Amino acid sequence: MIEVQGLSRNYGGLKAVQDVSFSIDRGEIVGLLGHNGAGKTTIMKMLTGYLEPSGGTIRIDGLDIAERRREAQRRIGYLPENCPLYPEMTVLDYLDYQASLHAIPPQRRAPAIRRAVERTELGAKATATIATLSRGYRQRVGVAQAILHEPVILILDEPTNGLDPSQIQHMRGLVQELSIDATLIISTHILQEVEAVCGRVLIMRGGRLGLDSKLDAIGRHPRLLVTLDQAPGAVEPVLAGLEGIQGVSLLETEGDLRRFALETTDLRAASTRVARHVTEQGWPLYGLEPERQDLEALFGAVTSSDLEMDADAKQSEVAHG
Repeated sequence: MIEVQGLSRNYGGLKAVQDVSFSIDRGEIVGLLGHNGAGKTTIMKMLTGYLEPSGGTIRIDGLDIAERRREAQRRIGYLPENCPLYPEMTVLDYLDYQASLHAIPPQRRAPAIRRAVERTELGAKATATIATLSRGYRQRVGVAQAILHEPVILILDEPTNGLDPSQIQHMRGLVQELSIDATLIISTHILQEVEAVCGRVLIMRGGRLGLDSKLDAIGRHPRLLVTLDQAPGAVEPVLAGLEGIQGVSLLETEGDLRRFALETTDLRAASTRVARHVTEQGWPLYGLEPERQDLEALFGAVTSSDLEMDADAKQSEVAHG
């Protein structure tokens, strides 16, 4: 459905996106994450044909977007982060205008608009001018225009921005409904939204793809964290010899305390064995807990080296004049 190979985009000397490759199948809901400046918006603009890549290829539903841009764009619905709206228009007039831009035949426009209004729960504001709408309702108008022509690919940038809790719940349901017939890419800073609706996550880091993972693979085998006041040379051979422990490594040192990570596939059994063995050794046990491996922790781990990468890039620029 979406195939990206070696995608890059430069702005003068700035490499906004560098050699990014991924593919997304029909019906997938994929979260696109990253800090500000990581390259998310640039990738979305290239996927929708609004921005020319500096290198690489994009295929949308089998179409090379460089060669058949218009055909590819007809298959895409796009909600930019700050969706441009015409404040003097009513909601219905705006959607009718968008329907004409999407080349929806006149006889099909009214049903298409009605369906988009129903799916985004805009009925109560259908005849209101956009200037009078709250931020949340404006966001819903943006979503309505993105789904108006029943695209097979939807790219939504911050779709729940400005929505209240009940509207967010409705948006989640709409995303699930849309995924029956369409492929979705959702970019958001709200990790809970990704966890709620996405099956896969792409995390950008410094213009590169830092992680491509199914969400159900995250936290599948968390490690057991043990905090002791013993030296690694004493701890590692003892704990590594326990049944069910595949490996022991030192994570961090704080004062006299050291935190060790134990690889295991059975946290409960391993916790019991470790606690008993540490007690038998006469070592004080300062901490014993499973490693946190939710999306927030993973996002932090993947993006934590951004500052280091930026510093390295600046040093390279200085060194090369």
